[in-house]
Amino acid sequence: MSKFHQIAGYDVVETLGTGAGSTLYAVRNKKGEKYCLKRVVKKSEQDQRFIDQALAEHKIAHQFKHPRLRRSLKVHKIRELIRVSEVAVIMEMVDGWTLEEKRPDDVLLLCRVFHEIAEALLEMHRLGFAHADIKPNNIMLTASESGDGFVVKIIDFGQSCPLGTIKERIQGTPDYIAPEQVKRRAINEQTDVFCLGATMYWLLTGVNVPTMMPKRNRDAVAIKTEEAKKFEPPAKLNPSVSPALSSLVMDCVERRPEDRPAGMPAVISRLDLAVQQIERARSKGASAAPLPSLESGRKPGSTESLAGR
Repeated sequence: MSKFHQIAGYDVVETLGTGAGSTLYAVRNKKGEKYCLKRVVKKSEQDQRFIDQALAEHKIAHQFKHPRLRRSLKVHKIRELIRVSEVAVIMEMVDGWTLEEKRPDDVLLLCRVFHEIAEALLEMHRLGFAHADIKPNNIMLTASESGDGFVVKIIDFGQSCPLGTIKERIQGTPDYIAPEQVKRRAINEQTDVFCLGATMYWLLTGVNVPTMMPKRNRDAVAIKTEEAKKFEPPAKLNPSVSPALSSLVMDCVERRPEDRPAGMPAVISRLDLAVQQIERARSKGASAAPLPSLESGRKPGSTESLAGR
């Protein structure tokens, strides 16, 4: 529980989590409606980037109307003299769990999740933005209203940016970051294709795609491009992955953006073909093999973004 009883006129229900420069709270308004509030306080000049990031995130996420994208509703700015010293961003509340915490235990269900993620990213791209940090911890599942299924919701747009952006510093999550993000080149639709491909690979196999950025806690140098190519296709690690799905994932994580699927429409089309292939195999008696265990030692929320949030 937060020590604050209210923030920006909202009653604090509980603290949901903290990141570099921000804290997330579950809050209620005067009508009793529940929201998620991101609070960013500027304690030093170095914290200005967190203020700027929160405002930029709101500007992008406020435009969303797609049901699979968490919308930012409003932002409250607190000023000292004329400068903003604190912001509180009010967002949709998403009650559920992340794919890093718990995943569907069947490949067909995972394909449905992948499909919905791709459709949501397609909407972002139509609006002119890239997510730039797709990973299991930024994808939530919530119980459907009927209670017999789940709904996919993409969260955390702190690193989202207009398509074509070249960032001033490396931003991304080591296990899911695209090569062009590490090289500080233009971020585009294919950047999200790579991050989605790396996410699919981990969820299907339980291991991560080697990327060009080591984790912070590793005593290692960045993996060279030729070394990063050496990993097995998902179908070799998980017999329930169809050849079409395995091929799609491997194409998504190609080092060069131009070698990946051109965008989410191509990903969606190939996911549909993969589902058909899996369904045909099962209709002929193929069993649904259990998914491999996820990497040991991983804790929910452990895929920390380099930018901090």
